[in-house]
Amino acid sequence: MGTTAQELQPDINNGLRDGVESSNLARTAETNHPTSSFPFLKQYKWWIQMAVFSFFVLAGQNLGVLLGRVYFTKGGNSKWMGTLVQVTGFPILFPFQWFMKTDKDQTEVTTRNPSSPLNLASVYLCLGIFLAGDAMLYTIGLQYLPVTTYTLICASQLGFNAVFSFFLNKQKFSPYIVNSLVILTISSVLLVFQSDPGDSNKASKTKYIIGFLCTLGASAGYGLMLSLTQLAFQKIIKKETLSAVVDMSIYQCVVATFVVIIGLFASGEWSTLDREMDRFESGKVSYVMNLFWTAVSWQIFLVGCIGLIFKISSLFSNVISILGLPVAPILAVIFLQDKLTGLKAISMILAIWGFVSYMYHHYLEEMKMKMKMKQKKETDDIEEISLTQRLG
Repeated sequence: MGTTAQELQPDINNGLRDGVESSNLARTAETNHPTSSFPFLKQYKWWIQMAVFSFFVLAGQNLGVLLGRVYFTKGGNSKWMGTLVQVTGFPILFPFQWFMKTDKDQTEVTTRNPSSPLNLASVYLCLGIFLAGDAMLYTIGLQYLPVTTYTLICASQLGFNAVFSFFLNKQKFSPYIVNSLVILTISSVLLVFQSDPGDSNKASKTKYIIGFLCTLGASAGYGLMLSLTQLAFQKIIKKETLSAVVDMSIYQCVVATFVVIIGLFASGEWSTLDREMDRFESGKVSYVMNLFWTAVSWQIFLVGCIGLIFKISSLFSNVISILGLPVAPILAVIFLQDKLTGLKAISMILAIWGFVSYMYHHYLEEMKMKMKMKQKKETDDIEEISLTQRLG
């Protein structure tokens, strides 16, 4: 990544600059494009994409978590099935992939030579296997923990992602980022001392600890996977197209699906699925629809995450994910009868505080960058006037 003054370059500013450059390239390509019927939309294409990807992350994450909790609450008991629905929604992206392959958009730009198919296949294979393992850890956490506790522990993924971004993506730290990491860590650690979850999920203390550790490990793995995905886009994929986002979503999920299916049959859980469907409290149709919409929700979430990584950075993608975490506990209290205990409330407040601290860091850096750009423009204007006077 590039750096600004004081060796600090926030990811969002880098994304904003890339967005401006991409918009300029897009407008140049669109000048002779016969289908440019909506110049206003073309001008703000980058911002529209950012809003759509952010919505995908927020909506997909919260729906996926709630539907996953409903699956276990209503009688679902298969960890492998709970994991499978997190990665098997990729077929819904096939029409978009086909459309992007057959209708080339002149506004999309490839700025560097793409890597070989073997390198791309290696990336998809490694990330797919990693995704399968991480999804399993999340499933165990969601099975043993109430939604409120689960989502608050997931807030720690921002801290893990910041650490991995420092080493893999050259992310620079500031006092506000450090403050954010410390607060988010405390927010998650508080929940392990909770003696009674106080929810409809009556897991034993042992299972509660297992769920806590699995969710914490999954958060660390997710933070690492986001940083690796950003590194893959920078070093291997080297394509600035939306089709690259869809390809990444599909191919890593194909690999993850095969891995989970192998685990499903190897564990013997496949033989219990018929009985699980029959005993599902809301009926067979509700069972199937729960699994279907859970798969769709997580696929939408994954597309949004990869899109934000592609457009800005892994850390910003994670920030948007953390932004939506307080929504799931509130919905769980309303619809799943989870109880918002005092310890959870304190943990939620700390999580929001940590997020605000992180965003304030980006606000300050954006102000610094704007000031620097303004000073540079003034210097260039002075030099241009001076040169004109000398030539005159």
